[in-house]
Amino acid sequence: MMLTLGRRTLLLVYTLIIVVPLAVVLFGSVKTQQEMFEHPFAPTLTPQLDGYATVLGSGGLGQALFNSTVITVSSVLATLVIASLAAYALARVRGWLGTAVYALLILGMAVPAQANMIPQRVLFEVLGLLDSRFGLVLINVVVTLPVAVFILTGFMRSLPGELFEAAAIDGAGDLRVFRSVVLPLSLPSLAATAIFLFVMHWNDLLYPLLFIQSPEKKTLPLALLGFQGEFLTNYPLLFSGVVVASLPLVVAYVFLQRYFIEGMTAGTGK
Repeated sequence: MMLTLGRRTLLLVYTLIIVVPLAVVLFGSVKTQQEMFEHPFAPTLTPQLDGYATVLGSGGLGQALFNSTVITVSSVLATLVIASLAAYALARVRGWLGTAVYALLILGMAVPAQANMIPQRVLFEVLGLLDSRFGLVLINVVVTLPVAVFILTGFMRSLPGELFEAAAIDGAGDLRVFRSVVLPLSLPSLAATAIFLFVMHWNDLLYPLLFIQSPEKKTLPLALLGFQGEFLTNYPLLFSGVVVASLPLVVAYVFLQRYFIEGMTAGTGK
């Protein structure tokens, strides 16, 4: 009885931690500044949509939304292509060579991204990739490739070896096996990895702040900084921007939810 009560209490506290800030943001995005300070937790009877109109119009968030979409989708797709090929090779190559290459790639997860930012900026400046969407996509792929390889390799190594042997007997080459056998079976793992990468790239602020200077190339997190003043912050406008920035994440999760859950539980029954 006490254990059940304790669990329910913890779940209630956790729910409040999640729901209360979410309610403040949603309700605050349709309030005036005065209503926001007077009743921050209560809904308003006269919702105002001026914040959304400002954010998507003169606020410049429409261009930032486009930039974030292009950069995030390109980064996720490029990372998945490279990581899936690398994971397939590491799953097939046995012995010390496969272990050494796998360890070298995973070593990238042990190095904090912040430790490499200054050398990366200097290198990108030499290569002429600063203030470039392509440069931001490139650094996103490099930074998140180790974790993507780690997730996909673990799943592909769990696939039965008989599948590869049967495909080889039928005369299928490595690329045919990868395309026709491995990729269809890896869809749940690929979807889970895609959502994980999408959230990382969509919410990333450090690399755009370090690499992007032009206002027309700013991403959403970088553009949202412009809604915060030194002495006064327009919270309804800021919350409207946060809601707009969060919608693509919600949509992506809704469409990939089934694959995400399958990917998270893949291999538990083996």
